[in-house]
Amino acid sequence: MVWEFGSPVIVAPMAGGPSTTALVRAAAAAGAVGFLAAGYKTPDVVAREVGELRESGLPYGLNIFLPTAPADPAAVSEYRRLLQPEAERYGVELPHPPLHDDDHFADKVRLAVQARVPLVSFTFGVPDRDVVAELHRAGSTVLVTVTTAAEARLAAAVGPDLLIVQAGTAGAHSATTTPADYDGSSTAPQLVREVAAAVELPLVAAGGTGTGEHVRELIAAGAVAVQAGTAFLLADEAGTRPAQRAVMLSGRYTETVVTRAFTGRPARGLRNRFIDAYSAAAPVGYPAVHHLTAPIRAAAAAQDDPEALSLWAGTAFADARPGPAAAIVARLSEG
Repeated sequence: MVWEFGSPVIVAPMAGGPSTTALVRAAAAAGAVGFLAAGYKTPDVVAREVGELRESGLPYGLNIFLPTAPADPAAVSEYRRLLQPEAERYGVELPHPPLHDDDHFADKVRLAVQARVPLVSFTFGVPDRDVVAELHRAGSTVLVTVTTAAEARLAAAVGPDLLIVQAGTAGAHSATTTPADYDGSSTAPQLVREVAAAVELPLVAAGGTGTGEHVRELIAAGAVAVQAGTAFLLADEAGTRPAQRAVMLSGRYTETVVTRAFTGRPARGLRNRFIDAYSAAAPVGYPAVHHLTAPIRAAAAAQDDPEALSLWAGTAFADARPGPAAAIVARLSEG
């Protein structure tokens, strides 16, 4: 089935805390659709959150990470060595992380099928056609995230209902299937037009969205809806860390950049000391590098030090405003 979007706004899944069931419910109550992020959570936690959303009777989506290739052990080991001064700075022990972690992919897909989740999106790759077909039999609308026209063609071949076209201006992790070469230079209007010329599927635009004008521009470019994440980081219902809220409201940080320093995968965030120090050396190695830097990030958060935090944000971060999610949906939907 293809979902009928009542609002042009979709609240993006934001793994690691910002996406809460309260945010998803608030988005739905405001006429938008919110996605729950399954990433980094155990299947039991995802099942509990999906159950809560099902009981609400409100529409919602679930985003699932596809497994990525195992990291190179030598590259991860060398990066661990380079990060020892950070471990000493924050008084933590760096782990020897697993080189591969599928984030319970099969279990989360099974959960989505059993719960008949209304919308299921995938990122970090293209799911098998059998996975898409199984979700369709359960009544789910399936979306696949792409970052190029070539990825869009591969995704279209497995039969999804929509594509999420994620530009380089988007905050947090890129869905790119070529993380070593990704530079984050694409813009959403440009990419929507390129993908629309390559495939015949409805497109959801993502990246650099902070105002109603941005949304209108992307709809005019050919998108049926616009997915925004950074705009909702300051929402009352979001689980955004206090340190990131304070940073975004301070005005001290004026630039976002794409980096692999925190997770081994390209992601856009507010530029800080850690990014400047380690971006050039960080290997491709998600999620091994994510696990490797986790103690540093946790200690920095405990010390209220934003200079070693992954402050994920898109290029329109300065347009974000605090307040209830309903007010943010209304502002983005204006006109």
